[in-house]
Amino acid sequence: MSTPVTPAPSFAVTGATGHLGRLAVDALLRHGIPAGNVFALVRDPDKAGDLAELGVGVRVADYDRPDTLGSALEGIERLLLVSSPDPGDRVRQHSAVIDAAKAADVEFVVYTSVIHADDTELVLAPEHAATEDVLQGSGLLFAVARNGWYMENYTAQLPRYLQAGEILGAAGDGRVSAATRADYAEAAVSLLTGDVVDQQGYWELGGPAFTMTELAGTITEVTGTQVVYHDHTPEELTEAMVAAGADRGTAEFVTALERSLARGELETDSPALENLLGRAPTSLRDAVRAAQL
Repeated sequence: MSTPVTPAPSFAVTGATGHLGRLAVDALLRHGIPAGNVFALVRDPDKAGDLAELGVGVRVADYDRPDTLGSALEGIERLLLVSSPDPGDRVRQHSAVIDAAKAADVEFVVYTSVIHADDTELVLAPEHAATEDVLQGSGLLFAVARNGWYMENYTAQLPRYLQAGEILGAAGDGRVSAATRADYAEAAVSLLTGDVVDQQGYWELGGPAFTMTELAGTITEVTGTQVVYHDHTPEELTEAMVAAGADRGTAEFVTALERSLARGELETDSPALENLLGRAPTSLRDAVRAAQL
């Protein structure tokens, strides 16, 4: 008598054409998940043609159209819920996905939250903490990937840093445990594809911490162009940004993030990211070098 073949589980990623979601789809394929068992949940399927060409299933799943979510999650066993890019609407949008996942009998949900979501004054945290509460109350099995800052928040500004020769901020000696989007995506997929019993819970994720002075020094070392960090008071930073053309709301938002950095709210000494990756996270030096290419 032949041994029954257990079908491979089906995986879905929300926001699969976004920066993090697309990297997560790529990571699933690298993990050996057959493309036919991977589903990209997207608002606009026209933007997912390259994924369809790889054999990935493409389904419409719009956070703002709950009627699309049930069919998108049909037959899905494990779901990566990538947080919405819409501040102010996240809890409503995430709750709709979680409700649909429960109705569809999804086995396991991984949610991309933010570092120290339940114990921080970080302006971005309340919506993530509220989503975590919704997950906790849903009855679903889940893991929360509390991602630290993206390294790309800094490396994407490399041309501006090099042109100006300076980085402006109000972070003082605060340290940020940043990592690349690719590393966070890989970690999320490690949670998604692992043993559900072992993976449940809350994972504080971040790379080796650095200060803004250390960021400037690394940019100088890698590029050969001197860049220095100039620290300001929060009030000075806000006014400098407004004088440079930013609207006051944006300037105050950025300043609030700098205050969190200065308070140490973007730092973690958790080894969870390295453990999930099975290697050291991408270093600041390597991230700057890659951004320079």
